[in-house]
Amino acid sequence: MDINYELYKVFYHVAVSLSFSEASKQLFISQSAVSQSVKVLEKKLNQNLFIRSTKKVQLTPEGEILLRHIEPAIHLIQRGENQLMEAGSLGGGQLRIGASDTICRYFLVPYLSRFHKEFPGIHIKVTNQTSIGCVDLLENGQVDLIFTNYPNSRLGNSGHLRKVRSFQDVFIANRHYFSLENQKLTFRELLNYPILMLTRQSTTSEYLHNLFQQHQLDLVPEIELSSNDLLLDLASIGLGIAFVPDYCLPGTSPDLFQITLAEELPPRQLMIVHSEQLPLSPAAKKFMEYFD
Repeated sequence: MDINYELYKVFYHVAVSLSFSEASKQLFISQSAVSQSVKVLEKKLNQNLFIRSTKKVQLTPEGEILLRHIEPAIHLIQRGENQLMEAGSLGGGQLRIGASDTICRYFLVPYLSRFHKEFPGIHIKVTNQTSIGCVDLLENGQVDLIFTNYPNSRLGNSGHLRKVRSFQDVFIANRHYFSLENQKLTFRELLNYPILMLTRQSTTSEYLHNLFQQHQLDLVPEIELSSNDLLLDLASIGLGIAFVPDYCLPGTSPDLFQITLAEELPPRQLMIVHSEQLPLSPAAKKFMEYFD
């Protein structure tokens, strides 16, 4: 089917903004031209792509399917344009990174600071997602690199993985609320206490639930949050025992202590990942050299 790329471009901007007027501003064309382009695309595809009303615009199920395919293509084209504009120079361009807030705060900041000082002309864009969500960013072409905890169930065979460091997860509690400093606890015994941990959308949650299941135990956390910092805050006021990576611990409350476990916790890894199908920009290549 021979369809002009510009029609897909217009569709993408309407689908992302869910607004014909906003799409017209982004594309620098009239709103009627946007509306007409969408109608032409719908006629060529023989599908309704939007549900239009006086108050809002929504994607139809067919429109959602098309967007899932168009969005990576748009990002890929934009990426190619940016790399051509950079022309192999580090005097400008963009470095796009995906990482969780924990990895950004406790690991990436010094490296980003160094890169910014060495290459001030390069725009650094950091997109914050869980490690699982970062894989989607990479697959959609929205970032050049992601930093993710590993194992990660979303990582298939399409990405190039490089180990940056190993780390250990720990259970942390406040000694004024939990008299456990001189004890070794089994996983089963831990279930007698309120467990504070990250939400199910995280690799940390995947890891801990799988670990308990390997011991035929069903882990039901007391509190699930999206921030390790908040977990440590709640552990500090005695609401439970928090499960966090050990690199989050420097600077925490002196009242917090590490639970001693009877079973060994396998270490995890922090990985840097990029697509094997797409070439890295000069900025991304230079940033990766920091981790050789």
